[in-house]
Amino acid sequence: MTPRSFLLTPELADYVRAASEPPDEVVADLVAETATLADRGDVPPTFQIAPEQGTFMQLLTRALGVRRAIEIGTFTGLSALCVARGMPGDGSILCLDRSEEWTAIARRYWERAGLAGRIELRLGDALPTLRELPVEETFDLAFVDADKTGYPAYVAELHPRMRTNGVVLLDNTLRGGRVLDPQSDDDRAIVELNASLAADPRWETVLLPVADGLTMLRKR
Repeated sequence: MTPRSFLLTPELADYVRAASEPPDEVVADLVAETATLADRGDVPPTFQIAPEQGTFMQLLTRALGVRRAIEIGTFTGLSALCVARGMPGDGSILCLDRSEEWTAIARRYWERAGLAGRIELRLGDALPTLRELPVEETFDLAFVDADKTGYPAYVAELHPRMRTNGVVLLDNTLRGGRVLDPQSDDDRAIVELNASLAADPRWETVLLPVADGLTMLRKR
């Protein structure tokens, strides 16, 4: 499997996965089916989170006692599946995505995992959908893995909707190392965001070298 992290060699990535809790059959099949999209050139291979990142998110969800979560950018549903698995039986996650095609794959695997009852999917542009949600402290956990130029607006809209001590995870915040030499609007947007979040007193912030960079924010 191609490493999702530019910081790891294929051999070291294999070691990381071998030293983590292994994926079950549902996750393994979802990863394999999603990989066929990349093999056909339909999507970049980095669109899906790494299996070890999913395991981390499941563990974090369980450790934080998350009951309400939101995800912006669902793709084929691995991250939502992992978060839903980490929740208690009365937990729920709201997923926002634009693609009916990709999320149709997600729905099949959520059903297969017995988690469809915990996951609500809303199709459409994420930002207007997010702005339509009540401005109330609702969510314990948020995961953002969508258009990178949209990240600042997503973070701004999430803040009043997160509970105190709620955690926001932002994916791809190292941009394959291009944060040191931005090459695109996406790269520049993430560089600016990283700098602003580190100085924002509303959040406790750490950028972890997990996969392609995973920023963790805790609402103070």
